[in-house]
Amino acid sequence: MAELLVAGSFAFDTIHTPTVNRELILGGSGSHAAFGASFFAPVVAVGVVGEDWRMADSEMFQAHNIDVSNLELRKGGKTMFWEAVYSEDMNQRETLVFEANVMIDFHPVLNDRAKRCPYLFLANNAPSLMMEVIDQCTDAKLIVADTMNFYIENMLDDLKKLLTKVDGLILNDSEAVELTGCDDLFDAGDAIRAMGPRFVIIKKGSHGSLFMGEDGEIVVFPAYPTRKVLEPTGAGDCFAGAFMGYLASQDAATLDDIKRAMLYATVSASLTIEDFSFDALRRSTRDTIDARYQQMKEMLAVK
Repeated sequence: MAELLVAGSFAFDTIHTPTVNRELILGGSGSHAAFGASFFAPVVAVGVVGEDWRMADSEMFQAHNIDVSNLELRKGGKTMFWEAVYSEDMNQRETLVFEANVMIDFHPVLNDRAKRCPYLFLANNAPSLMMEVIDQCTDAKLIVADTMNFYIENMLDDLKKLLTKVDGLILNDSEAVELTGCDDLFDAGDAIRAMGPRFVIIKKGSHGSLFMGEDGEIVVFPAYPTRKVLEPTGAGDCFAGAFMGYLASQDAATLDDIKRAMLYATVSASLTIEDFSFDALRRSTRDTIDARYQQMKEMLAVK
């Protein structure tokens, strides 16, 4: 088993759904990815928080095998904040407030443990910040990044430089289309791989996910059939974290490993959406995830 470094944002969210409002709950791409990964492998979290950060959140991470010694606490600063409202069907959301706060001038300085991590997941963040992490981890065996529309639209040159340094890219379908200009997701996957990554995973929300790798490798999985969707924030980050956590646990990334990792990622993400923030994940165990994994295997079996 190998260790996984997860670098991303650690934030407070205020979320409005058609039925419930929750204020200042734990969020951020790094938070969700690190927690999702920690069901499978030891995690080293990298990020920055403000003086308003709650020690209870750090303690929750530490209790879940997540090292927070590289989570910088900025005195006098405020933790990143995001407020959003979801549509009636929970498929669309509108950002009401976004405050980057301490993330604006953050430059990660990794300790020796973080630098030695062989597996890196660069959760949704500025491409230049991701490059700063890569530059400090010279012995990494597998580097995978996530991105979003904002960076495609505003930091495309930096993003393209990043793509030459990573082994894999994870993004959703609309982002893949915007990045490449290809409406067909298979064409988009080919175009992304031509930019540098050996493989790409395109998340399709309730329609599952698509993996495209070397030598024409293609894997397609449906989503786990969750009937209870309370709040979907962080599901994609949890998916990516679980995917990388499983690969780190096996210290391998063959096609068979990737298939299992995608299945574990799918069921881990399905837990996230069943409650706000980390409430459902905190009630879950590896046994919970393994049970859903077996259900998915049985559902996908063809006789």
